[in-house]
Amino acid sequence: MAFDRRLAGNWRNSVYRCGARFSDCPGDCAERSETNVVIGRFFAAIILIWLVGFLWFAVALPEPAGTETTDAIVVPTGGAGRIDRGLELLRDGRAKALLVSGVDIHVRPHEFAVQYDVSDRLMRCCITLGFDALDTRGNARETALWLEKNDYRSIRLVTSDWHMRRIVQELNQALPDNIEVLEDGVRTRPSLRMLFLEYNKFLLTFLSEAWPG
Repeated sequence: MAFDRRLAGNWRNSVYRCGARFSDCPGDCAERSETNVVIGRFFAAIILIWLVGFLWFAVALPEPAGTETTDAIVVPTGGAGRIDRGLELLRDGRAKALLVSGVDIHVRPHEFAVQYDVSDRLMRCCITLGFDALDTRGNARETALWLEKNDYRSIRLVTSDWHMRRIVQELNQALPDNIEVLEDGVRTRPSLRMLFLEYNKFLLTFLSEAWPG
């Protein structure tokens, strides 16, 4: 009997200690649950913002510009129809000079002229092939140096509609504030994958401009 009473007493003490420990749980669990809810809502908001931004990016692609004239035309390589559009505008007198940025170093000026049916006179007077740029940021830097060298104050930027926003962001960082940029988007039919990749590149460029450190 004595042993049974001691056993019963030990059992009650164990239950009491366990109960004391578990009695602290509801508050801790509630706090952890509230924290998890806040974190979940935060990430849900980030995803929602990303989705809304992507829809805007994909649906409202930049359009071709009008008939305005500028000092120069800048065409970054990398997409169908860009160079053709730039040459058409140059021949129509919409600008007095054209920079084709990001040309492969193995391309010779006469090869370019043959490929795009450009006369020797137009090639000599009005067209510059830029060989230094390897990416969009390089296009912006090459453009900035060319504009400074030639003292141009306004440009028509001709590039694919899906590429326009990112290169404009890069130009915002590379060009002085007094340079006017006319956006002239070349219409394309980009795939969903291309839009997805370009949107995320655009976001990275935007964030790097907002927080340069």
